[in-house]
Amino acid sequence: MGDPDLKKKREIVFSKFPPGQVPEAADDLGHLAAIEVEAKLEKRAVEVVYELTEHTLRDLDEHLVDKGFHLDNTLLTKLTRALIYYVEETQLHNIGAPEKRLKRSAQEGYVHAWELRPHGDHDDTPPEWREYK
Repeated sequence: MGDPDLKKKREIVFSKFPPGQVPEAADDLGHLAAIEVEAKLEKRAVEVVYELTEHTLRDLDEHLVDKGFHLDNTLLTKLTRALIYYVEETQLHNIGAPEKRLKRSAQEGYVHAWELRPHGDHDDTPPEWREYK
């Protein structure tokens, strides 16, 4: 990994229920590229190490929520999470990294919708009116 300022080590804390989320989440995150994962069973957390240009905590949290995991939502955890999201977003902005506008699943939805549209000339004007001189 490159710049030490861009290497992040974070803990993602899970809610008490449903039990058994930590090993499953660690396994799921372990399949992502450019990320180191360690389950912390005693803390109900997963420790992740990643390069900020590859992942953000927001992306990882959203990935887990999309997969059906329940993150801890105590006030302190939510405040800490929001602060980290802000700091990482600001750091990416300051180094000039391109914005990730859409989650992959949302992008795929737009691509799929576009594929279903008829392509070509969408002008409903009759041909004789388009060529009128």
